[in-house]
Amino acid sequence: MAIKPLLWLGSSRRAVRAFPKDTRQVVGHELFQVQQGLAPSSWKPMPTVGAGAIELRVDMGGAFRVLYVAKFEEGICVLHAFQKRTRRTAEVDIELDRKRLRDLEQQRRRRR
Repeated sequence: MAIKPLLWLGSSRRAVRAFPKDTRQVVGHELFQVQQGLAPSSWKPMPTVGAGAIELRVDMGGAFRVLYVAKFEEGICVLHAFQKRTRRTAEVDIELDRKRLRDLEQQRRRRR
């Protein structure tokens, strides 16, 4: 299977680059697994964001999250990356993910 490219939406790439170095390395490895069609070691579906949204979970000196969608043939679309400060994902993060996924789906429809 071919490796799918990563498509970074909004500030998601900048957010991952701001993670601590060891966390960044783990996120990079996990995203590479996803690019190869494999599941990351810790994840959960995020139906509150939209169909196909997945939360990659890295807990290293804090709770770091990367939300992505892997269902499109053009690549793995990274919607958002952030560090959680509470047990619940903040509504502002969920809304940002929903908006980016909605915008992505609208762009894809226009291209057809």
